[in-house]
Amino acid sequence: MSQSHAPLPAEDECLRPCVIIPVYNHPATIARVCAGLAPLGMPIVLIDDGCNAPCAEVLDQLAAAGHHLVRRKHNGGKGAAVRSGLAAAEQLGFTHALQIDADGQHDVSDLPAFLKGMQENPDCLQIGYPEYDASVPRIRFYGRYASHVWVWINTLSLAIRDTMCGVRIYPIAATNRLLLRHDCGDRMSFDTEILVRWYWAGGEVANLPVRVSYPTDGISHFRPGHDNLLISAMHTRLFFGMLLRSPKLAWRTLSTRGASNDSPTTPSERHE
Repeated sequence: MSQSHAPLPAEDECLRPCVIIPVYNHPATIARVCAGLAPLGMPIVLIDDGCNAPCAEVLDQLAAAGHHLVRRKHNGGKGAAVRSGLAAAEQLGFTHALQIDADGQHDVSDLPAFLKGMQENPDCLQIGYPEYDASVPRIRFYGRYASHVWVWINTLSLAIRDTMCGVRIYPIAATNRLLLRHDCGDRMSFDTEILVRWYWAGGEVANLPVRVSYPTDGISHFRPGHDNLLISAMHTRLFFGMLLRSPKLAWRTLSTRGASNDSPTTPSERHE
């Protein structure tokens, strides 16, 4: 590859993280996002989710420059693209995948903290929660709380602070095993469902802040009518799944709360 990849510290030589970026028609931003990630020194896996010709051409140029490219013939949605990226990342020998969006709204200077969390606890899924600037549309800022409340209900816990932010680090092998049992949907509901099911399976989570801005020329592929319907159906389905798991989930929440009250934790150890 043409870009240099700074090695992880010696004690973490068994960790091989990469970045995965699902891309659907973001020709104006994806090259800038990849350039901004260069200081991390990590391989990048781009997933072309049925992009149009102008965006596909940009992705071809990035692949020629040394980035990995997974090409999906037809647009399948964010969930389908992320699943393809995770499968490809495992085939390439990577152990962890840092997911980030292609539209450039996430502040890359916040990402090293996710890598540090990965190094401290490789089995933990590091989840981003957004810290917005003034550019965020108010309807998005307040609207996402409806989903948060459902997640807290469906996990009987406040352990997952935000499930809609596009930044997180997945332990790849464990995530792909989970996805063999539950595909978690093809569209925007994927980001939420996979975190709930990870928690249901007993997986560890940690929450880390990431600053988010909405570029004036940003492109959103969120379809309010269709995607909100899919998200509502997902939460309903998960609610009935929660009822079956409620004794175990309640016990986990109470046990975690008791442990946190008994012993102090450092910020990097705390599950918010």
